Amino acid sequence: MSDLSAPGFPEEQVRRRARAGAAAAFPPPDAYGTVLFGAGAGGGAGGRYGAGGRDPLDALRIVPPVFMPQRLARLIDLGREPDYRDVELTTPIGGFVSPLPVYVSALGSTRAAGGDLGLALARQAGALGLPLVIGENVVPVDGYGRLGEAVDRALLGRLRAYAGELPEGRGGIAVQQSTEDADAEVWNLVYSDPAALPLLESGRLAFELKTGQGAKPGLGGMTVLDAASAARLGDRYGLDDVLDGGRVLRSSTPGTFTAEILRQQIRLMRNNFPRARVWVKLHPGRDVAEAARVAAGAGADAVTVDGAEGGTGWAPDAFPAEVGLPLAECLRRLAAAGPPPCLLVSGRMWEGGRAVKSLALGARAVGLGRAALLAAAEDPEAGLTRFAECLALELRMLISALGKYAPAALDRDDVWSPEFSGITAGG
Repeated sequence: MSDLSAPGFPEEQVRRRARAGAAAAFPPPDAYGTVLFGAGAGGGAGGRYGAGGRDPLDALRIVPPVFMPQRLARLIDLGREPDYRDVELTTPIGGFVSPLPVYVSALGSTRAAGGDLGLALARQAGALGLPLVIGENVVPVDGYGRLGEAVDRALLGRLRAYAGELPEGRGGIAVQQSTEDADAEVWNLVYSDPAALPLLESGRLAFELKTGQGAKPGLGGMTVLDAASAARLGDRYGLDDVLDGGRVLRSSTPGTFTAEILRQQIRLMRNNFPRARVWVKLHPGRDVAEAARVAAGAGADAVTVDGAEGGTGWAPDAFPAEVGLPLAECLRRLAAAGPPPCLLVSGRMWEGGRAVKSLALGARAVGLGRAALLAAAEDPEAGLTRFAECLALELRMLISALGKYAPAALDRDDVWSPEFSGITAGG
């Protein structure tokens, strides 16, 4: 190491790249499976949100009015003054019914979501009746669960853990599929599985077509493998020996979409799986509004937009910091074009204020990713349950403060910011 220095320049990052080569494009491999990667409040190391470093959605203010005609209507209906406990949070989400305007975001084959933690999360989400998305690559990596695979990591294990706790008439599972999942015929396996039949018969099974993700728009899923696992999966995935410590980067293909390909894929889903709901997941691309319009027009029951703040698994450092539209900008573009009837959004959701702002800007519900995993890890028996109780209280108080008594009543007049006044109708 020389004594040359460069004050004000990211010197240490440059030195790390000089020492480690291509491995320095990623977080330390030792962190895989124990650290949940994604943008922080300042947008990551690259400062996505500029010199101020503040997420534009967090910068918005929730603004209660003085005059509240909906509160008066509620008062007349109840025959007494209403309070926050009178807010009804039950929400239809993509053909399902949820007790909150909340679902659990897609958690796929990343190590953090596997094994006991993934099952604990599925059980708690099921008991709460929150819709759960099972993410991509679970079957190609860990198997379905009927051929001797370790069921705790397989897709069938998550499905059974969730369905075994699910109350009547609440919740539902959305099974995601990307390119490698399609090769493994994941949707066919689930659709024909007797274990999924109760969900199918009650209208609580969906298939989600994945076009991308907020953590790394334009790329497929990535994980870190040891040499033995890499040898086992080498015929299914792209492998790159760029990490140190004998670890291998495993990459999925992102899939290729045009407007017509997306339309035809949705039509194919509706034709081949007529009893399943159809969900579509979009990454925060610059044409997200057009993609959402195409998906909704083709008949998708829900369109999920994963903001650039999202992430749980593994991504090159440059992506959480510098790639993709912030969720607030996605919501602004969707509002300008007319959002789909059931818009689901995710990206650093963990408390009621951020959720209420998203709902006011056009979302039907918000997705919990890192927050859900952390809550379940804190207490595998009841961590997510208690987290949801806290979130529900915050939602009720915030919605009531606006003089409203259901999430669907929120609108763009309920949020304001001098820096982002273009987002809101009230400016």
